[in-house]
Amino acid sequence: MKTPFVVLLGLLLAGAGAAASAAEVTLEGNHLVVTGMLDGSAMKAFTDHLASGKVRTVVFENSLGGTAEVAGDYARAIQATGVNTEARGQCYAACAYAFLAGKEHRFGRGFQINGLLIPVGTRPQPGELTNRWRGDGAQKTLAEFITAPADGPQPTAAAVAAVPASAPKERWQPDHGVLFTSTPTLFGRVYNSFYCDGTQGRDMSRCEVLSDADPYKLGVLSP
Repeated sequence: MKTPFVVLLGLLLAGAGAAASAAEVTLEGNHLVVTGMLDGSAMKAFTDHLASGKVRTVVFENSLGGTAEVAGDYARAIQATGVNTEARGQCYAACAYAFLAGKEHRFGRGFQINGLLIPVGTRPQPGELTNRWRGDGAQKTLAEFITAPADGPQPTAAAVAAVPASAPKERWQPDHGVLFTSTPTLFGRVYNSFYCDGTQGRDMSRCEVLSDADPYKLGVLSP
């Protein structure tokens, strides 16, 4: 019999498959809310809002992926303006890298289950997790998902920052990565971390639980 947490986690991932719409941006006070796939369609509106100086926090709400190249565009815009980021509901793949670019990055409050899926090429070893998503670590990991030309080396983090829109060919793998979840309970939020190899589909109860992978200690969430 599945535990209530596993059932909730299943609902979280079931909802992930339901929304594949293009990105939309909405200004709510000093919060800029981004929903949908980061496909570049809302990039101009996003940067225009940031340039206004009114935005303090970029909120990614149920943003379920996108392209590696657009993830870099969002991340650079966020870093350049020094705004904070927040994830409400699900924030996967491209969204996760944009989220990590915030000056401070946190999960949203409320009664929803929050999930952050950071794609990785292989199962991270315990020693790798410590600094993998701190500072430039997130950009280095993003570089793993941009295919270099056949006659050239794999791109560095600096190369990712300069890559033109027409150049990259992303290698995202659906539902494959490290998943951090935050579930509301009567006694506060419960945080869990998993490694998902992609074979589990929407059944996240088949993902491997990662021990000693607290998102705050790893720098994935800001205190």
